[in-house]
Amino acid sequence: MTEQSSPRDLVTHSAAAERAGFDFEVMSDHYFPWLKEQGHSPYAWSVLGAVTQATQRVELMTYVTAPIMRYHPAVVAQKAATIGLLSQDRFTLGVGSGENLNEHVVGAGWPPVNVRHEMLSEALRIIRSLFDGGYVNFAGSHYRVDSAKLWDLPGRRVPIATAVSGDQSIHRFAPLSDAMIAVEPNDAFCREWDSVANRDATRKIGQIPIAWDPDRDAAVRRAWEQFRWFAGGWKVNAELPGPQAFAAATQYARLEDVGSGIPCGPDVEPIVSAVAKFWEAGFTDVALVQVGVDKDPDGFFRFAENELLPALREAAPR
Repeated sequence: MTEQSSPRDLVTHSAAAERAGFDFEVMSDHYFPWLKEQGHSPYAWSVLGAVTQATQRVELMTYVTAPIMRYHPAVVAQKAATIGLLSQDRFTLGVGSGENLNEHVVGAGWPPVNVRHEMLSEALRIIRSLFDGGYVNFAGSHYRVDSAKLWDLPGRRVPIATAVSGDQSIHRFAPLSDAMIAVEPNDAFCREWDSVANRDATRKIGQIPIAWDPDRDAAVRRAWEQFRWFAGGWKVNAELPGPQAFAAATQYARLEDVGSGIPCGPDVEPIVSAVAKFWEAGFTDVALVQVGVDKDPDGFFRFAENELLPALREAAPR
């Protein structure tokens, strides 16, 4: 998460994760951290460019970028194609309808969710058209594109994964996407996606926070300090305008509440049990967020290589 680490540390962690044996790496794209305790928010696309050169094998992905206000979709298409080339076809463009936390900085106001979904639909059509090659002109309700063309396209068309939160977003975005993104292990999402998505768009990518630490109490405290915002759910998280608002909204969150919702401490079993909910729901991939990775990155990556990843692969469906 770009909200947790400096840009140089993010690049270092990406290489360490590849050495530890992770299959893919995802990166958030924020202008603000959720809470001031997280303390960072570098420009994700510059970091991604560096990560393409610091890694050789792992797939890379934005999780997620919002091509609706801070970025015009034609510019997002150009950035994605460039990362596809730099990574030698290891990149997936993960997109979503954004959060007020990040998009308010351009001073255009924060539209209601149905308008944001309209904007993302148009953005997806623009990006897909540019990935096709050739010149693109577009006149929609929210965007115009005048004779745009991507002059550097990767050999593999960059796949697009789109974040969803319910039936409305699934039905709107699945036909325009190559994969699904969601942060809760909801089997109904997976079934509905499969019913309306293109035949090849079977990949479903989830995310779960964990807080590994030899000391469970320290892990719980760190999870509370940096990740208590996560409990609000996306309907709330998308609307609050800044770190102070998230601090106020979560001021009564208790340590035990966060500790029961996020696997904390030195043991593998709670993490495997939490991840299992995703594959039981029908997800194909799960991104793990180590809360406070800067606290002991060497210890976490040793734990991941020697204990966590072998346990997850042993427990996962074949």
